Amino acid sequence: MRKFRIPNMSALLAFEAAARHESFTHAARELFLTESAVSRQIASLESNLGVRLFVRSKQRVVLTRAGKLYGTQVRRILEYLDRDTLSIIAHGSGGGSLELAVLPTFASQWLIPRMKDFYARIPDVRVNMGVRTDTFSFEESHFDAAIHYGQPTWPGTSSDYLFGEEVVPVCSPALIPTPLEDVRELLAYPLLHSTTRPDAWSRWFAELGVDDNRAMQGVRYELHTMLLSAAAAELGIALVPKFFVEGRLEQFGVVIPFEATAVAESAYYLVYPTELSHGKPLEQFRAWLLEQASAYDGSPTT
Repeated sequence: MRKFRIPNMSALLAFEAAARHESFTHAARELFLTESAVSRQIASLESNLGVRLFVRSKQRVVLTRAGKLYGTQVRRILEYLDRDTLSIIAHGSGGGSLELAVLPTFASQWLIPRMKDFYARIPDVRVNMGVRTDTFSFEESHFDAAIHYGQPTWPGTSSDYLFGEEVVPVCSPALIPTPLEDVRELLAYPLLHSTTRPDAWSRWFAELGVDDNRAMQGVRYELHTMLLSAAAAELGIALVPKFFVEGRLEQFGVVIPFEATAVAESAYYLVYPTELSHGKPLEQFRAWLLEQASAYDGSPTT
């Protein structure tokens, strides 16, 4: 039996909003309450906990150290509750939901165009997607699985290989009007780099037998969409996944200045927590995704 009283939901919602904004006024506006109502809820919560969550100073409030910690914990719990509630609602119709962390380029250019097929086969499962570009703790997030690019070394997870990534150089036709004959000629132009794959150019050149420090020099961008925009704007040559531009070079306003492709050492994986018992939505999505990846990996364009 619990020996303490769990705070009511209204108080927690008021505190989470006030903690996020560090403002009772903004919290009240968000929750469609009066500022005094928010203040009373938080005062009641502080009394219940026996801890000061805010320091009040004239017209503003500031979180205490305990308030910051509790705010993070409450926000995470409310996110879990929201996710689980939506999942239960979905199960009521015989389906379910999957919270999937994705890489933006992979999702927009490869996964999402194929999702129509998934929903045609499994209409009752909803796949919600959120962007994560680095590894993270599943325990501290609401995600059930993730699409990961790299090596299968994500702690505490199981992984399924999807396919490797073939990359190609692209640039504006105004920068290089006709294809180059020697790969070394590319080094005379600015090279555009990905912050998440900083050695991509040097590896690409190495596969073609070129070892040159200039392969590591150049401006860096976080997203492939930014790399592509920079290439189209004549800022240099970008190295991007082939599936990103395949069949759409004219649409993006770029050309391939040197005909050579290379498959990176890293690859795409579906990862999910090893210790969890996986529900039917993940099982169904996993089976479909592996089928799609196998078909794609078997094509000559991978």
